[in-house]
Amino acid sequence: MRTFLASTAVALIAAVPPALADVVVVNQAISETEVLAAQKGWCQALVDISSTNANSGREAAAALAEKVIDSAYGYQMGTVLFKPTLTVNPHTFRITRAGALSYFVGGDSNYPNDSGFALRDWTQCEIENASIIITGSSASTMAKVNLTDSSGNVTTVDKTWKFVKDDAGQLRIVVHHSSLEFTGE
Repeated sequence: MRTFLASTAVALIAAVPPALADVVVVNQAISETEVLAAQKGWCQALVDISSTNANSGREAAAALAEKVIDSAYGYQMGTVLFKPTLTVNPHTFRITRAGALSYFVGGDSNYPNDSGFALRDWTQCEIENASIIITGSSASTMAKVNLTDSSGNVTTVDKTWKFVKDDAGQLRIVVHHSSLEFTGE
């Protein structure tokens, strides 16, 4: 039986026209491992931007933040639905790369209330997922993100992300909603 299956497979491969043999199959399916790695990478990037600011200044932190945004978010694919934690009207939503960069490191006069969320001396970032939903080519997560500063104070934010893959197969954040926990007051 194995010989029959092996010879049948060889015959099928040999029967594929040469033009089709060079066809590239793109699988945009997302795995849980990829989602967890993207979340962990986001956390590490936040801590890295903060430590770069402390060690080398805001300009170096901004340069790193630009690289992080370009590698983690999908702004090169179009609009990203980004609602950061500490924003107010008229700049609540950051659907452009410039808006996201300002939120993370400040310094953009178009967003005068931004002081740089990523510059707050974060030393640790941990994610506690409530759920991850993967539907083929997209993944959505809801989580508590615990941010620790150099004094040991922990700030917990509720975070929702949606990930898709770009044309190169890299996971990109296309929805990012973050808010402080409701305190009942």
